[in-house]
Amino acid sequence: MKREDLMILQKTYDMIEYAYLCLKQYPKSERHTLAAETKKSMYELLKLIIRANKRYYKKTTLQDIDVELENLRYLVRLGNSLGFMPFKKYEHLSRKINEVGRMLGGWFKSISE
Repeated sequence: MKREDLMILQKTYDMIEYAYLCLKQYPKSERHTLAAETKKSMYELLKLIIRANKRYYKKTTLQDIDVELENLRYLVRLGNSLGFMPFKKYEHLSRKINEVGRMLGGWFKSISE
């Protein structure tokens, strides 16, 4: 495993930890719907990153990570626009998601070369 691969895994882990603080503020009625979907998406993202780290042919797995990351972005954006998450927390979480996205872009670039 390369150093960058481990860094994206750690950044994703940190993002999930912070997202848990944000999701705690969702109303009780949303904890088993939107909050659960968001958690599921984060777990899937983590699982795909681990899978890509272990695979020899990574391109399709990296594309799956990209799709899941975009899904997570929309779930978080929906939580904010419905008023379940304060804007400051949304902004901070979005920055963390974008950082993972930038690292993923670098990973794509490194395997293309």
